[in-house]
Amino acid sequence: MSLLRDRDFLLLFVGQGVSRFGDGLYTASTAWLAWTLTKDPAAVALVGVSAFAPAFLATFVVASYADRHDRRKLMIATDLARVVVVAAGAVLLYLGLLNLPVLVATTALLALLGAPFAPARNAIVPQIVPAERLQQANGLLQVAFRAAFFVGPLMLAPLLDHASLQWALVVNGLTFLASAAALAGLRVRRPAPAGERTGLWSDLAAGLGAVRAAPDVLVVIVTFVLALALANGFLTVGLVTVVGQGGQYGLLLGVAGVAEVAGALLLARLPIRRPALAAVLAWALLGIFRAPLGTVTSTAVAALLLAATGLASALTDIPLIALVQRRVPDRHLAKALGLWEAGIAGALTVSPFVASTTIGLVGAADAFVLSGAALVVLATTAALVLRRVGADRPDTTDTVPGTDERPGVAAETTR
Repeated sequence: MSLLRDRDFLLLFVGQGVSRFGDGLYTASTAWLAWTLTKDPAAVALVGVSAFAPAFLATFVVASYADRHDRRKLMIATDLARVVVVAAGAVLLYLGLLNLPVLVATTALLALLGAPFAPARNAIVPQIVPAERLQQANGLLQVAFRAAFFVGPLMLAPLLDHASLQWALVVNGLTFLASAAALAGLRVRRPAPAGERTGLWSDLAAGLGAVRAAPDVLVVIVTFVLALALANGFLTVGLVTVVGQGGQYGLLLGVAGVAEVAGALLLARLPIRRPALAAVLAWALLGIFRAPLGTVTSTAVAALLLAATGLASALTDIPLIALVQRRVPDRHLAKALGLWEAGIAGALTVSPFVASTTIGLVGAADAFVLSGAALVVLATTAALVLRRVGADRPDTTDTVPGTDERPGVAAETTR
């Protein structure tokens, strides 16, 4: 991949891949720690909710700072702040003072501190990559994110066998330091001055206006959030209900994860002329392959279905990110992406309850069918809305004539 020969993109690729590895390790570590402290599944669920709820409440608001200030410096500060929190957690664990309330509070604080990071990271990509290569860049970044997050939990077992849980937290803190070091060496184009500086609430209102002014962006974001709420819980709660065996469950989740990585790598190479339409119809494809999962009795067939849904999953977000990066002005880009990230956090919070409630009412087999059918209906409706508003047109790269820059991004660099 030629983009990986670009110094700045390579720094972002490696740094964020390492950071996501730490995220995956931390997620597994906190879940295991909650279990060892309480032996209560509800405690594990509470820690999981504490990792998403703050992001749901804060991400869109704090993304305003990523639009009004230096995104690179904000990301570095966020990484360093998270190092402090993780280090404090490791010390408390070593001293035997880390109980469940402290773990929940620490996880929530870490999520709150990290709220501006993902919008800033996705918004900084157009400042280092030409507009016509945004899909390739996002595809490669998703390869790093998905692969690293998948590998992270696999490292928990050897760390527990040969060291201790404190070392898992230490490793996670080191990944934040690696991310900060990579960002410190990054050279980004400064956004062009946006005129008079506005206050927080005025900026948030302007950001919402920018999203409403791009109906394809709004439709794709709303579709993604609703579909995630309908579908994600069935990959965890629903699948474990159907499989019933830990080994097979882990294997099938691994297959889905590897397929997502492969799908992201494929999309880094393939041009998509209608990213909005592709992003919403991918949910229909995912629903079609997800629907039979509740009835299959063969692990091989389940693996094939999950591989197909994994490939479709990559198609739901990579075109979306590139679409937002192209269609929303740079001064509102982090807020638009923050709105999406906040929606993701909210969907991930409610999705397990949607899945468990549906399974409790109609059984696992019918619940998977209903979830798949709902995704197909939602995707079809979104595609029709895109057509109605005239937003399913072929993609055109919004660049300044004669340059590689998006409107509003100057060529000056900063470090």
